[in-house]
Amino acid sequence: MAEKKFEESMKRLEEMVKSLEEGGLSLENALKVFEEGIKTIKFCSNKLEEAEKKVTLLIRESEEKSTQIPFEPEGDNDKE
Repeated sequence: MAEKKFEESMKRLEEMVKSLEEGGLSLENALKVFEEGIKTIKFCSNKLEEAEKKVTLLIRESEEKSTQIPFEPEGDNDKE
């Protein structure tokens, strides 16, 4: 089975919202679309949380690896 993609899920969610807003669905079909929408929202939220954690980790790793070099204005080396 192919892995779901965030972008595809967001597009599908937009389609579901549009169909619900138009109001042409029977109650039974509207409930099915709503249920699918809830599952899609959970999927998208999880993907966003995963991405946020990864970005946070990458930033933290980047900060730990960076070296701090003290600033020495030109001409300070000649004070001896």
